[in-house]
Amino acid sequence: MTFFHGILVNEPVDGIRPILEKSTAVIGLVATASAAAGPVADAMNAAFPLNQPVLVTDPRRAVGMAGTGGTLVKALGAIADQGSPLVVVVRVAEQEDPEDQADAVIGSTAGGQYTGLQALLAAEARVGVRPRIIGVPGLDTLPVTTAAIVVARKLRGMVYAAARTGTAIAADIGVATGYRENFSARELMLIWPDLTGWDGQAIATALGLRAAIDEREGWHRSLSNIAFDGATAVSKDVHFDIRDASTDAGVLNAGMVTTIVRMNGFRFWGNRTTSEEAFFSFEVATRTAQAIQDAIADAEAVFIDKPMTVSLVRDIVETANATLRRWRTEGRLIGGQCWYDSALNPAESLAAGKLTIDYDYTPVAPMEGLTLNQRITARYYSGFGDALNGTTTA
Repeated sequence: MTFFHGILVNEPVDGIRPILEKSTAVIGLVATASAAAGPVADAMNAAFPLNQPVLVTDPRRAVGMAGTGGTLVKALGAIADQGSPLVVVVRVAEQEDPEDQADAVIGSTAGGQYTGLQALLAAEARVGVRPRIIGVPGLDTLPVTTAAIVVARKLRGMVYAAARTGTAIAADIGVATGYRENFSARELMLIWPDLTGWDGQAIATALGLRAAIDEREGWHRSLSNIAFDGATAVSKDVHFDIRDASTDAGVLNAGMVTTIVRMNGFRFWGNRTTSEEAFFSFEVATRTAQAIQDAIADAEAVFIDKPMTVSLVRDIVETANATLRRWRTEGRLIGGQCWYDSALNPAESLAAGKLTIDYDYTPVAPMEGLTLNQRITARYYSGFGDALNGTTTA
């Protein structure tokens, strides 16, 4: 042992790690913007360079730098009506031909330069946040929505898109529910109809509301049945009665399409994704799965490449369990548990540096249906005469 005369202080860092959650309230917005040559155009080009992810911390203030034409200025306004979330904006060039416009929105990764929707994949490296709530208001055609789902899957995010026919909002309920058959992704919520302000207003509003809910309550609260601001009317008539499933709204929800109703204000009505897997048919189930994946994986990253001892594995398990317990206490989960399974970890795997840990969870389902049993009875007339006589005598 090396000679040492004094006090040697070590600072071992082990035990359970705190889990710091990444924000799920970050919007990824792909939009167009234009302005006549001059100071307004110069400000727009400086603030939102084409195909570059730009972090907006104040959507209301950013409206003044978003040009005068295109979808960006209107989308930022609709988002700001709901709150002030972080927004990663990717501005794409306006195109006259719809197919060219779709190509510009979808973008590419050619030559190491990410454009359009693909630029959202570079957002975390460029601006430090990961978009989790993704939309292309007014431009979300079938090819665009299909591409957005792929991007969302890589980002562990959720897409909110309109049910369309070509570039137009679907003409009726049958077309809207038929459009849903194009998808089987848990990362997509379809919305029909639109609001009357502009083509895409409902989707921009949904993005802003989703982010506001995440900030106020959390990712475990559904988008449905929360009043939002900025609407004056819906673009198509939707019959709705909360006491009757045989309505337009009921048909749309049964077809896994979220709609818009007016009940003490305008509200999105519907909880479903387009997933064919029943466990992820609820929007909140998908977002819960994504939030847990990120939080636990990020917390466990510190253990990678450390000596694999019994105490290390115990710390890994307990780190996950501590967070699952906290989320259960906060009402974000019904329950969850992490454990080590010896059957999944034979000696040769452990010796090769490979460890497998299991955990499960039960997301909080939205109360989508409530049954109230109303019964008529004469039993409250029992003792009527006695009560009457007692009152008369008194």
